[in-house]
Amino acid sequence: MRIAYLDCFAGISGDMFLGALVDSGVPVEVLQDAVKALSLDASLTLDKVDRSGISATQIKVLEGGEPAEGAAKAGHAHSHSHEHPHHHHEEKQSHSHAHASEERHDHEHQHDHSHSHTHGRSLSVIRKLIESAKLADAVKRTAIHTFELLGASEAKIHNVDIEKIHFHEVGAVDAIVDIVAASAGIHALAVDAWYASPLNVGGGMVDCAHGRFPVPAPATADLLREIPTYSAHVQQELVTPTGAALIRALAPTFGPQPAMRVQRIGYGAGTRNPKNFPNVLRLSIGEGGDSSQSSVAVLETAVDDISPQILAHVTERALALGALDVMSTAVQMKKGRLGTLLTLLAEDAKVKALEDLLLRETSTLGVRIHHERRSCLDRSHVTVKTAYGEVRIKVGSRSGEIFNAAPEFEDCRSAAATHGVAIKEVQQAAIAAYRASREG
Repeated sequence: MRIAYLDCFAGISGDMFLGALVDSGVPVEVLQDAVKALSLDASLTLDKVDRSGISATQIKVLEGGEPAEGAAKAGHAHSHSHEHPHHHHEEKQSHSHAHASEERHDHEHQHDHSHSHTHGRSLSVIRKLIESAKLADAVKRTAIHTFELLGASEAKIHNVDIEKIHFHEVGAVDAIVDIVAASAGIHALAVDAWYASPLNVGGGMVDCAHGRFPVPAPATADLLREIPTYSAHVQQELVTPTGAALIRALAPTFGPQPAMRVQRIGYGAGTRNPKNFPNVLRLSIGEGGDSSQSSVAVLETAVDDISPQILAHVTERALALGALDVMSTAVQMKKGRLGTLLTLLAEDAKVKALEDLLLRETSTLGVRIHHERRSCLDRSHVTVKTAYGEVRIKVGSRSGEIFNAAPEFEDCRSAAATHGVAIKEVQQAAIAAYRASREG
């Protein structure tokens, strides 16, 4: 199994992630083609730089041939134009601080009130921009999902509807390019499972419109909920909202590097080069130590005011949408009410659709999502002949050793109906035939 491990000892940002992707072997043309597809007059530059003695790849975004972050500072998509002297670790500090009726002026702003009343791009505008681009559907889904994560955090902070959020710096060209190019690189890398270390968020304070906040800033802090973080080494902001949204979209398994045979290592550089602190994101690519193990997303919600018919409908829809399994468990909830715990297992690519299903079709107000390790047998089918016709046998094995063998129920039911016998008779005949084939 091909796996990837992100070592976030210096945090994570959009630029650092792009640099790590390219440094670990993703052709830069993959990212450049994704940028061209957006038709934003944007491009990427690639440089090899030194970060505390570590050679790393630095990616920069250009808009109209000029650094995109400069364009963002000049126009900046605020109702007022501002110059932004950024005093943080991140190379561009492409924060997702949004505008929702009031002004948000993050970091240390020097105010030049020219009242240009230029608003940032709304989520719907960004979504349409990505959907209209000539990109693979999987790349579009990842990019849009990442922006939706950003929007949800900003909407929560401002207590407004997500569609009323107007992104400022993240709605600017450099951040759109970061997210879309990163999505293209993720899918080009074609790994089976992502892993990551806990995230170093840095330390210190950040100046926001409503006062000084400790690092991480509000949007970043919301995006990092339930993700393991720590603060060490420097008093600077190390994780940006763009980086936090990308890591959340990847939904990796967090912890120490898993057992793996590392084949490629890439370093993505931040702009700053603090003394004795390598400002890089390290990405390791290789083969997992145990191909029988993988990561699976678990979605859970408990409801106590919904009919069994709706639960049955949700189960059917979840399986149709690609859930690996759906389970319901009787539980006792608060005030002694009896309820049902719905548990869905899914691959990461299916999580968003299944989350929407649970929120839309049930009465729940929230869904818990986490990742678990699972160990799976290799699965195959053999067909045996019985007095009731052919029946498929599902076989579970590992390294050539067979652990389980069971007749497919639908085959047995169909044969039983045709011959007017009990299903268990067909099952017994199928097992006998399978054993005979193994002994012969």
